[in-house]
Amino acid sequence: MTQQNTQSLFSDERCDELLPRSRSDEFFEALFGDPAEGSYDIVLRHADSGANQLRFELQLHQRPGHCLVCNLTYGLPEVFSRHPILNINELVGRIGEAAQSTVADWRLGTTSQRSSEVHVIPLTIELG
Repeated sequence: MTQQNTQSLFSDERCDELLPRSRSDEFFEALFGDPAEGSYDIVLRHADSGANQLRFELQLHQRPGHCLVCNLTYGLPEVFSRHPILNINELVGRIGEAAQSTVADWRLGTTSQRSSEVHVIPLTIELG
């Protein structure tokens, strides 16, 4: 699978179907009891791909009136990997199906700060 193929296969629109933006509200509803308490929206984006590997980003976009930098986003990979509403395992399975490939493994990387308004958690998928 070439980089160009995966870019078209995993367009922003397709990524929004795989992880709907409404999932952020569901996540914060479960976490805080009120989706308005959430300080960011979780957005899936395709980053790039290599031999038998797909790389995505879980981008955390600051919501208006909230402070993303003030929140503890660095512990989120562990939380996201287990949270039933985000269900990263199911998301990875759907990505594998879309790529018409078997998923051998996946992992969430360390949160990085792209800007004060955007933090990024890498999602790497190994195809079998």
